[in-house]
Amino acid sequence: MFQSRIFTTWFVSALVVWVFLFANFSDLAFLGSHWHYPAIMVLGAFVAGLTPEGGGAVAFPVLSVFFNVDRVLARDFSLMIQSIGMTSASIFVLTNKANTLRTYKPLLWFIPVCFAGFVLGMLLLQNIPVFIIQALFLSLITTFAIAYFYSKHRGDLPSLTARGPGDHMMLLVILILGGMCASLFGTGADIILYTLLVTRFTMNEKIATHMSIMLMASISVLGYAYRHFVDAGLAPDQFRTWLCAYPVVLFMAPFGTYILQRMNVEWMLRGIVILNIGQLAYFNLNKPSMEKFVASVIFCAILMTLFAVTLSRLVKKKHADPALAGPEEA
Repeated sequence: MFQSRIFTTWFVSALVVWVFLFANFSDLAFLGSHWHYPAIMVLGAFVAGLTPEGGGAVAFPVLSVFFNVDRVLARDFSLMIQSIGMTSASIFVLTNKANTLRTYKPLLWFIPVCFAGFVLGMLLLQNIPVFIIQALFLSLITTFAIAYFYSKHRGDLPSLTARGPGDHMMLLVILILGGMCASLFGTGADIILYTLLVTRFTMNEKIATHMSIMLMASISVLGYAYRHFVDAGLAPDQFRTWLCAYPVVLFMAPFGTYILQRMNVEWMLRGIVILNIGQLAYFNLNKPSMEKFVASVIFCAILMTLFAVTLSRLVKKKHADPALAGPEEA
């Protein structure tokens, strides 16, 4: 994993920065009382590097639903911790000689458009009831994981090819929606972009995963900065909590990306499906209410239909057009 000098330099430098910050702004007593944050991110950061789901896909529901952490605090933690973990994974991808840098050039305009959606969401969506936000997010990650695992949707194209204004408009809308999701959950832009890349644009799933990781890393950094400099909404304890999990995600996110390049991820995906279903079930069984159940059912039905239709269309498109099929299918 440490074959690149640039990545190794980044990793060591980031670790030195953490030691300095932790020594000056936190302590072992605080770490001991907040041990569950780094524990959560052992899995969360690994998922972030291995799949199109960001670390917030684990952090947000676990903190918000299981530990009853305020939704805003859970969202902020997801952004803050991804700003290290997914950035570390992104640097690992960009410095890997096996990857072609020009493949990721579209991110130069993806990022500002998605961040505009994030700002829009911060201004317009923050008063939505918490149970609606929780139900929407858990439904999103659960239906995505199920559809992603069971569909033979894998794309093959090594780069993004947008044909005409229709494709560009679709990308624009998806990026804005992704940014708005991130303003609510601290994640989500990566899942939405990935789905579009492997369906509409039939991109190779690993390259699409890399692009979704880099997009979410950038939105996490920018969102973290927005919360601190524009909203002035981050408390000192949030910064100290971030420091608790910092070294965990610094290593685990690029480690997940490293594993992605060397293994068949089907068993990991099975685990993610079970995890997400369990989180959604716990949300509805813990302090059950008709409002939570109805919201979950409606969101799951809509999102499952959306994911299933888009992924099945790709399969049909690949069978109809041999040029889109892989070497074994053609």
